Amino acid sequence: MEFRIKALDREHAVQAQRVDAVDEADARRQLALMGLRVISLTALREKRFSRPARIPLVIFSQELVALLDAGLSLVESLEALTEKESSLTVRRPLEQILNRLYEGQTLGAALAEHPATFPYLYVATVRASERTGSLREALTRFITYQQQIDILRKTLVNASIYPAVLLGAGLLVMLFLMGYVVPRFSAIYEELGSDLPFASRLLLRWGQMLEAHTLGVALTGGIALAAVGYAVTRPTSRAAMSAWIAKIPAIGRQLRLYQLARLYRTVGMLLRSGMPAVTALGMSAGLLGENLRPAFARATLSVREGQSIANAMEREGLTTPVAARMLRVGERSGNMGEMTERIAAFYDDEIARWVGIITRLIEPLLMTLIGLLIGVIVVLMYFPIFQLAGSIQ
Repeated sequence: MEFRIKALDREHAVQAQRVDAVDEADARRQLALMGLRVISLTALREKRFSRPARIPLVIFSQELVALLDAGLSLVESLEALTEKESSLTVRRPLEQILNRLYEGQTLGAALAEHPATFPYLYVATVRASERTGSLREALTRFITYQQQIDILRKTLVNASIYPAVLLGAGLLVMLFLMGYVVPRFSAIYEELGSDLPFASRLLLRWGQMLEAHTLGVALTGGIALAAVGYAVTRPTSRAAMSAWIAKIPAIGRQLRLYQLARLYRTVGMLLRSGMPAVTALGMSAGLLGENLRPAFARATLSVREGQSIANAMEREGLTTPVAARMLRVGERSGNMGEMTERIAAFYDDEIARWVGIITRLIEPLLMTLIGLLIGVIVVLMYFPIFQLAGSIQ
């Protein structure tokens, strides 16, 4: 955030300048360090369409780990990353983080001032590593964690691309037939009147309606798409949609496994970073959907009261039989972090197998359905011609 300031320097001269800061208190702190006494301080409006600074966390963490491995200190490593950055929107938060380190603050505290750039999970990982002195190892675990999450997300997205393209192409072909081809045939069949089969007359009327109200249909479709897009961006709509999808037996189970995979992977990373189990569970609650959060809250409360994680999670239905056994093994061996990450990998494999099977089934089914719909439209258009040819014979 940018501020316009007027201040007195040590020689009592008035200075006017601009300062980049997180908030007003941060701007005043910066001015005090420069020996300036504030006269006025005004926050400048940010550009309406300006985007918040986005630092690619995986690349940033990889570069930071590489510099730390090369023997540079944390401050020197961040200075190097700041100097090589050409984008101003990325450079500014790095400079502000460096200023906090110069002031003697910890890296975790400095990162926490930029929640739009560094998520809470990342900040918590860094803060946990500061207690154990293993920043490099914590960043490496976060890199692995984020890469595994991205792989699972890409698997789901890639599996949905081809069916979506196929469905879109089929809909466009049917709209072209109904809006352009069918009205042309209707002009030919006008003289036949009631001699046309009922299904053909209905199809021709739909085509004539689409041709007569093309602009209205296009506007209605555009408004409907915009409304769907807006609804998808709203948290309440997404929660309602997720709750509805969760009720579908096969899909709901896989959606549940996907959420549990993210949960166990996050808990495992935090535990291996040195964080207590109850704290790690509490920080991971936001990864679950609304349908699983009450059960997870009860399980967390049970763990806080002294019960084992395996029993609490199994009682609330947040595990599978195999995962429950793995949790018990992890508790006995004292290696819960690694065991929860193995559970997440187990869930990932199961989801990947299910996605592969569904993809192989959906593609031919969609092609068959679209082919049948297009075939019905074509047959109904040409059926009167077949009738005429039969009558001439």
